[in-house]
Amino acid sequence: MTQHPTSDARRPANRGPKAAAGNRAALVAAAREIYAVDGLDAPLSRIARRAGVGQGVLYRHFPDRDSIASAVLEENVRQVEEAAAGEGASFAGVLGVVTWHLVQSAAFIGLLHADGANGRSHAHALAPDLSERFARALRGCLPDGHRLAAPDAPDDLMLAVAMVSGAVIGPTPEERERRALAAWRLLGITVGPVAPFQQ
Repeated sequence: MTQHPTSDARRPANRGPKAAAGNRAALVAAAREIYAVDGLDAPLSRIARRAGVGQGVLYRHFPDRDSIASAVLEENVRQVEEAAAGEGASFAGVLGVVTWHLVQSAAFIGLLHADGANGRSHAHALAPDLSERFARALRGCLPDGHRLAAPDAPDDLMLAVAMVSGAVIGPTPEERERRALAAWRLLGITVGPVAPFQQ
């Protein structure tokens, strides 16, 4: 019987050293897709196949499992920071980007809940810094007088995000998004369109 390759089994020809930046971006995008479905323990060979590169290319960019997981988490946080710093950024709009990442990345949810104290991996070691950058970006776009900006309750904003992330469960992205939006609504918080940040 002939086996037909799955979409992540097809691999184009090697694009050579000039394609390094594109290869790295493809690997991070592939890792995000694979981790969304299979978690951080997914085989690295699947990530390489999905990105359309060989495993040698993967290891040139990311010498171990932790380094690629860290790159995915770093990209999540960077997108939130860019959304918050963009011209005309609104809190609701940034929350739409945050919600998209919560729906798409179990690893991102793990980052928000990581205390960094007992983690052994590089990704866990980066968690406190990434979490602080994430919180700083959100706080920076909170409107004056917003109830999550109360000076006597400085942790309320991150507590709200953690509560919503706990509601992001379900078998499909659509169900996870529906539950996330319901959780924000129950907290009385308006969220903009759920989408990745686009420059």
